Amino acid sequence: MRAAVYTGARTISVQDREIEPPGPGQVQIDVAYTGICGTDLHIFHGDMDARVGDQAVIGHEMSGRIAALGAQVDGWQTGLPVTVMPLAWCGACPACRAGHEHICHHLDFLGIDSAGAMQGRWNVAASTLIALPPALPLERAALIEPVAVAVHDVRRAELRADQKVVVVGGGPVGLLITMVAAADGAQVLLVEPNGYRREVATGLGLRVLDPTAIDVVGAVEEWTGGAGADVAFEVSGAPAGVDTAVEVLAVRGKLVMVAIHPVPRPVNLHRFFWRELTLLGARLYRREDFERAVELVGSGRVSVERLISRVVPLRDVAEAFTALESGEAMKVLVDIGSTAGEEPTGEPV
Repeated sequence: MRAAVYTGARTISVQDREIEPPGPGQVQIDVAYTGICGTDLHIFHGDMDARVGDQAVIGHEMSGRIAALGAQVDGWQTGLPVTVMPLAWCGACPACRAGHEHICHHLDFLGIDSAGAMQGRWNVAASTLIALPPALPLERAALIEPVAVAVHDVRRAELRADQKVVVVGGGPVGLLITMVAAADGAQVLLVEPNGYRREVATGLGLRVLDPTAIDVVGAVEEWTGGAGADVAFEVSGAPAGVDTAVEVLAVRGKLVMVAIHPVPRPVNLHRFFWRELTLLGARLYRREDFERAVELVGSGRVSVERLISRVVPLRDVAEAFTALESGEAMKVLVDIGSTAGEEPTGEPV
């Protein structure tokens, strides 16, 4: 089989690897598509070498079909379409004992801490499988994982119908949060300075503001009759985004921190005191978030197909990373299933 292997900063080679049978409790997946996300870009840049070892197969956004079952696996059969919730937890740490396994102190994130989905056949624990509707195209199903992220983020906010929401940052996760919040009945404004991303958002029918052209805080005050937003999601990862997310909130509003900020950021704590604001962290997802994501994508209430900028074969995986680096793509999928008969390149990209 073919696999995209990370071997060091900005170095990925497509290699030929032996197919290993699934072990007890495992299922082997014939991978169809693997998406590339911001975390994968960080890996590609060499920023996560402390977690990602040499000769690592990355990738965790995926779809495929069951190819083989290991011993002691019940309730699944070959040919079924599936995706994977790529988390393995210890079950013994304080977080796990408290019922928060998805943020286990010793979490194994598949595709980062252990082998991922950018390979023809992928062996995973049967407990990680999420069933897909047979009619759902596997290209769209490869985006279930980022939709599950958005579902978890929105769930953390405990949104109510007709609440007013501001999403700061219109990358893939920001767009998905906007769509999931709208599907839950919220009124949503998206804030994004990048023209390409605003164009994608507008094409999805979303209301988007350009912070380089208008006063976002003033616009939100006008929109809310001077009250402010009930919830803000910070998805930009930028200092200005944090400031905006805090300033747009109403009394007792909630700020959900979604972006991964690489360094500590100044935060207007006086605003938190004055308006009795709440700050919530949101990380990863739970099984119910995946199941909700499957429902939303399968029903078309969250339209992920418009986020897919391009699909490339595994041999052209370099093109996928380059497109995302350039900012000229929203989501790029690697077509793993089209690699039959290809020769491995063995060359760095």
